[in-house]
Amino acid sequence: MILMNNFEQDLSKKEQPGLVFVMQLLMKNKCEMPKQENMTEIMQKHLGKVRCFVHEENMAGFTAENYRVEFEQGSIPPQLMITECIKFPADRIDDFTRSQMWDCQEDRDRILSECGYQVIATDMLAGNMEYPNRADMLMDYLEALVEMYPECEAVYFQTSGKMFTAENIRNHRIPRESRFIYFAVNVRFFTIEGTEDMLVDTLGMSTLFLPDLQYHFHGMEPNWVVNHAYNLLSYIYDNNNPIENHETVDGVIDGSMNQTVQWQCHYEDALIQPARSVLDICMNQYASGTRNYEE
Repeated sequence: MILMNNFEQDLSKKEQPGLVFVMQLLMKNKCEMPKQENMTEIMQKHLGKVRCFVHEENMAGFTAENYRVEFEQGSIPPQLMITECIKFPADRIDDFTRSQMWDCQEDRDRILSECGYQVIATDMLAGNMEYPNRADMLMDYLEALVEMYPECEAVYFQTSGKMFTAENIRNHRIPRESRFIYFAVNVRFFTIEGTEDMLVDTLGMSTLFLPDLQYHFHGMEPNWVVNHAYNLLSYIYDNNNPIENHETVDGVIDGSMNQTVQWQCHYEDALIQPARSVLDICMNQYASGTRNYEE
């Protein structure tokens, strides 16, 4: 068992790729469901043609008509669901998860203590979508939600444990093709108790059936590894994950990726929860632990 940053992990938690994507909009006070015409107008602004098929006191639902999901019986549009404003149990977000909220570290404790309510937004029937389409739809949906709910203080992404202030989302300048990795994929950092070892991994790519990454290492500036992870995630996303077992990727020299250094890749079980398969990056002389790269 690995102990990290004074937290004992629980590998009984298993990740299920491609499941419903959950965004929790956090509020200080209970708010009402917006009117149907206002919700529809904002959804159409960000997602194109939508159809509101339910609008009740406790639930609203839309079909995203510009997207299709293929099933044996034919294709249908995915559904986007929004709940009423309900109590937010902040105590269910444990210290392990809170420790990896890098994007709102200064505001994290204030947000989680002040926000007692939430609106939960999900997609439905979207797992079979082509992954770039699902990513684009989800990020357009996110931008619609923070406009639809001006009371929203922050958004918590359940799959990755990432949290952003709503203001950050409303005012971002992230390129369209980079939004999913920026907002929905967490690059986490851990130190291994009793050693000089460190671990950087990612969480959130499985929503799109793409691999997350893992680096178990020592002796290198961890911010260099974090930057490498973001660059490699972008490469995987842009190219529909072309990396096979035992292939290599450019390593790092003085903080920058450099093709004169090659790091070998291998799919293996994650060292850090949740239990899942990850693409492990062996960092040559900086690698920690042992790896069995025989097929």
